Amino acid sequence: MGTILYTHADCFGHDPGRMHPEHPARLKAVLTALSADEFNGLDRREAPKATVDQIAKAHPRDYVDAILEAVPETGERSIDGDTIMSPGTGDAILRCAGAVCAAVDAVLGGEAENAFCAMRPPGHHAEPRTPMGFCFFNQIAVGAEHARAAHGLRRVAIVDFDVHHGNGTQAIFEADGGVFYASTHQAPLFPGTGHQSERGVGNIVNVPLPPMSGSEQFRAAITEIIAPALIDFQPELLMISAGFDAHIDDPLASLCLTEEDFTWATEELMRLADLVCDGKIVSTLEGGYDLDALAVSTAAHVRTLMTAAG
Repeated sequence: MGTILYTHADCFGHDPGRMHPEHPARLKAVLTALSADEFNGLDRREAPKATVDQIAKAHPRDYVDAILEAVPETGERSIDGDTIMSPGTGDAILRCAGAVCAAVDAVLGGEAENAFCAMRPPGHHAEPRTPMGFCFFNQIAVGAEHARAAHGLRRVAIVDFDVHHGNGTQAIFEADGGVFYASTHQAPLFPGTGHQSERGVGNIVNVPLPPMSGSEQFRAAITEIIAPALIDFQPELLMISAGFDAHIDDPLASLCLTEEDFTWATEELMRLADLVCDGKIVSTLEGGYDLDALAVSTAAHVRTLMTAAG
């Protein structure tokens, strides 16, 4: 069945400014890496726009409307110091959410073993009513809710290995036992959430890692803490917030991982998915701000996804 790659040119239209770390060149670097011959086997698809109804499963409808209405016709609009809109932001964030929903449909419909959404801006910091940390809509949360609403799933798992804690994803699901959320992240670091004591209703697993931790502590966090909890939860679908800003070359953090760690993490999550949900995985791009590190890390992730037996 292979791996599906979702992306869309509209994501280049979101432009928070030349000096902003979450700039359009991120996606160009990713897509250039994924244009190599070794990725010819990808099933490449254009991401559709999500509907307001789909996004409103994860965010209150009035928030969804307010975000879309806030998109400027010209120039920039700052939501906060980090989170900035341009005229193309609305289409980009609708495509981001739509990509994950389409990926869920394809994987659950048996069209592919797994899927990767090469989209921007990221989403995991977006809380139910608060955009922040470069994020407006929480596309991984929208996808998880879509899996339940459209496909009748009862248990969905999200694993987030971005270097920053996905406070938005946690906030959306911390009182919802039908969604499991696990995160490895550097601490202390923005946004300051993700303590081990934050357990939700028993469905939240946070593994904060100190700066300079490196491979050994990262891998132990997944194998010793997250994996047993994920197996106990028995999800019907595994979703991944795939941020690559834990790379040693990333300018926004210092967790000191390499692309080999992302290959390993992907292999381990695929092994777990084989155990609990017939290998069904939907992954979406979150952070990663050194262009070369982002490119090689994303390539490592997708290359590994493509090895699924199908």
